[in-house]
Amino acid sequence: MVTIHGDGRITTAQDAAAANWMSRVYPDNRWKRMLWRTPLVLWRMGFGPLLGRYLMVITATGRTSGLPRRAMVEYHEFDGRKVVPCAFGERAQWYRNISADPHVTIQTADGVERVRARRITDPAELIASYEVMHRRNPIMLDAYLQMLGVRSDPEDVIAQRECIYWLTFEPTDEPTPPPLRADLRWVLPALAAGLILAWQLGSIFGREDQGT
Repeated sequence: MVTIHGDGRITTAQDAAAANWMSRVYPDNRWKRMLWRTPLVLWRMGFGPLLGRYLMVITATGRTSGLPRRAMVEYHEFDGRKVVPCAFGERAQWYRNISADPHVTIQTADGVERVRARRITDPAELIASYEVMHRRNPIMLDAYLQMLGVRSDPEDVIAQRECIYWLTFEPTDEPTPPPLRADLRWVLPALAAGLILAWQLGSIFGREDQGT
């Protein structure tokens, strides 16, 4: 089924299905938010160098609280520039925080960078970003664009760029929020030590039972 909208956009049943899927995964309740924050916990446990090859931690300033607010997102890189797609657009809390104050701290496998975020609107930059994302993860990119009612081709990306939220970053000397620390590195060693201790105690008590 094809739907023609008042603004001229044409969407299909596949577009509606993609939008419905994105609506289901949006973190609009406590349990979904906890699930979406799981990668941040793994980063705190010391997995940053591994996760940071594909994911980025963005620390922004809460627009209401003034406190550091963090999100982990997929990123792409070309010509030394990092690009982040915002799947939920203005609905995303982290995007709203960045809109209020674009001075953010980003963390990837490259380390910590203090930057100023900006939305990509230039057609040439949009096309370059599109091509990189399409080479790296075409399935997710196509699903994202379908959700927006945008065809997965450069011409339509430019024509409907007002509904596409892709961010990039410029270095800054201005203050930015503190980065996420790996303050849970102790968890895995403590868990391993606990398992070893439990195994040793089990062996000791097992031998005592055999001797009675």
